[in-house]
Amino acid sequence: MTDLQYTAASYSHVGMVRKINEDACLELTWAGLWAVADGMGGHAAGDYVSSLAMDSLRSLPRLDSLDDFSGEVRDGLAWVNGMVREETVRRGVAMMGSTVVVLAARGDQAIGLWAGDSRLYRLRDGRIERLSHDHSYVQELQDSGLLSEAEARVHPRGNIVTRAIGVEDDLDLQAVALQVRPGDTYLLCSDGLNKTAEDHEIAEVLGHADPYEVVRSLVHLGLTRGAPDNITAVVVKVN
Repeated sequence: MTDLQYTAASYSHVGMVRKINEDACLELTWAGLWAVADGMGGHAAGDYVSSLAMDSLRSLPRLDSLDDFSGEVRDGLAWVNGMVREETVRRGVAMMGSTVVVLAARGDQAIGLWAGDSRLYRLRDGRIERLSHDHSYVQELQDSGLLSEAEARVHPRGNIVTRAIGVEDDLDLQAVALQVRPGDTYLLCSDGLNKTAEDHEIAEVLGHADPYEVVRSLVHLGLTRGAPDNITAVVVKVN
């Protein structure tokens, strides 16, 4: 296992329109774990779910094996999913849920896990790549060739996700295995960022060295565009 140095920073902002921040994030660099969640269902619902998901991940044991640790992540989020399903019934509300995207790393190996439209990006050699694939209504339209990326960004049903914590009895997380290289930069973000900034703009900001300055600049970029939604970014640099 190659010894790499990870540094990270996170920043979350309520945006310019919403009164409540339903996003939550986790930055546990010492444990090789980073995550973003974007709650759904309104105040006292969405923020409850996103916070519960992050609290669950924060309490996981730190295991040296990436396979074992990613299994703990899956189990922890599956537990959250069950709790949310029960709480939705108890409160008598129509829906409570949250997207989630997770990055876990051990040495030069990492795994990305996600459900919903919060994203995982990688900047490598100046080129940005989206590592996650949105679980959303507009993404399905894009995949079918019925919608362009620009059209998807402003589509009136752009907030409809097809997978998330709390949506189904079983949480279906998609995964991607990653070979990490020195110089890589990883970004986890809620859709409040990528719906206000284009990938090439995000890539330009990610190229800066200080992860703290990067997350501040990314959120500021969204705010200058009106930030109709909460914006959250976690940036991980590898040396």
